[in-house]
Amino acid sequence: MIKTANRIANVEEYYFSKKLAEVRGLDTPAHPVINLGIGSPDLAPAPDAINALNVTAQKANSHGYQSYKGIPALRQAIQNFYKHTYNVNLNPETEILPLMGSKEGIMHIAMAFVNEGEEVLIPDPGYPTYSSVAKLVGASVRTYTLQESLDWGIDIEALKRADLSNVKIMWINFPHMPTGRVATKSELQVLVDLARKNNFLIVNDNPYSLILNDNPQSILAVEGASDVALELNSLSKSHNMAGWRIGWVAGNKDLVDAVLRVKSNMDSGMFLGLQQAAVEALKSRAEWFTELNGVYSKRRATARKILDVLGCTYSHKQSGLFVWAKAPDHVKDVETWIDEVLYGTHVFITPGFIFGEGGSRFVRISLCATEEKLYEAYKRIEKFLANKNQASGNV
Repeated sequence: MIKTANRIANVEEYYFSKKLAEVRGLDTPAHPVINLGIGSPDLAPAPDAINALNVTAQKANSHGYQSYKGIPALRQAIQNFYKHTYNVNLNPETEILPLMGSKEGIMHIAMAFVNEGEEVLIPDPGYPTYSSVAKLVGASVRTYTLQESLDWGIDIEALKRADLSNVKIMWINFPHMPTGRVATKSELQVLVDLARKNNFLIVNDNPYSLILNDNPQSILAVEGASDVALELNSLSKSHNMAGWRIGWVAGNKDLVDAVLRVKSNMDSGMFLGLQQAAVEALKSRAEWFTELNGVYSKRRATARKILDVLGCTYSHKQSGLFVWAKAPDHVKDVETWIDEVLYGTHVFITPGFIFGEGGSRFVRISLCATEEKLYEAYKRIEKFLANKNQASGNV
């Protein structure tokens, strides 16, 4: 048998890659599964974006290789988006690099900056890909805990006391997934100052800033960030284009150029039709986002009803595409409890342990399901729990 590379020895298949296959196996016409697990938007992108893709795809000269740096119109659209949304001025020629989704950017950035043995700071709880990519490039993974007692904020004082001399990258993600925490500009300023003092790169993964959030922010708006910060962003969540794989990294020219040196050796540029569609999507007016957030707000209310009937507790100050909640005290093993709900109701909810030790007592519900499906999930779970209590005599 061919032996695998050492670099994947400590990297597991992505949780959802395995779990969703199990979930699909339960799905039947008579009792379909309601998947409240993943953040894959179920609504359509803006009509102008779809039309731009169709029009471009009809042209015979649209199907060749594209520039590694994206077409000028896309970089200009991103520049306009950053100016309008975050009041950040970027040079579209040198400070923006389109990506095939921001997830690939996590790997590109790690490969561009991290040597074997150097430390990468990742949030706990946090997006599992940060840890997986760090392991793939031979980095030493070091977590910093987001404190429930600080409303899922970072313990800045603890970081200041720590030895950060071997840290190469610190990953942050605000609005945070899975907790929905939004950082203040002053918190971002302290983190930038820490990165400058200790000479490490800070990367903000920022795909949720327009979802149920009244104050979109970019780390690039913080004083001094241009020297030490990159920001990943994408159209996946905010513009309902997850499957289109359109994202970008932004920052100063030298940092972006380092990422380009990796990216240009790994792909041949994004299909022109997708780029033209992204240009149109980035022109979406405030009314489009207001309507979208109106839908998510109603869904969130129903998701909270599900959590209420499960006996979970949660903050009402969360932003983003999910609701993060603490399991009731009587639950000893959250993963087992969630599987019991899944097999008893055909409703899948994400257990928080996949986001790190800090999430072991928590669950996450995605808002990427219709109100009707969320309400159906609520009724199934309510009935399941009632029958369970009746069977055990707890009536």
